[in-house]
Amino acid sequence: MEGEESSQKQEAKEGKKKKRVLERANVYVQASYNNTQITVSDENGAVVAWTTAGAAGFKGPRKATPYAASKVVDLIFEKLEPMEIKEAHVFAKGIGSGRDSALRALTSRNLNIVSIKDITPVPHNGCRIKKRRRV
Repeated sequence: MEGEESSQKQEAKEGKKKKRVLERANVYVQASYNNTQITVSDENGAVVAWTTAGAAGFKGPRKATPYAASKVVDLIFEKLEPMEIKEAHVFAKGIGSGRDSALRALTSRNLNIVSIKDITPVPHNGCRIKKRRRV
């Protein structure tokens, strides 16, 4: 009798998988000359999922291509399958060629994007120059 009850409880646990619901998620796209990285965090800033072009199987200079960036978006959505995202704020950073294609791939998915913001750091005056050599 005890064995039957415990097996029924296990089946109930295995049958139902709770979907984690994120009211608001932040999606960070960082595209450098060498790689493309996408991070998804909740509204508190805790990282939910992340992946890179290197993790998608690309090596060397192919990691920075637009095709690799679109594959990174596919990989991140596979990781986010058990979750439901109501709305997303996208933050793009970097000057790599994969940035635009990653943003296009994100908008083509069923993701309610509220805002897209560019957070690429811009130098205002640069570093202090070296002292001039006197001879």
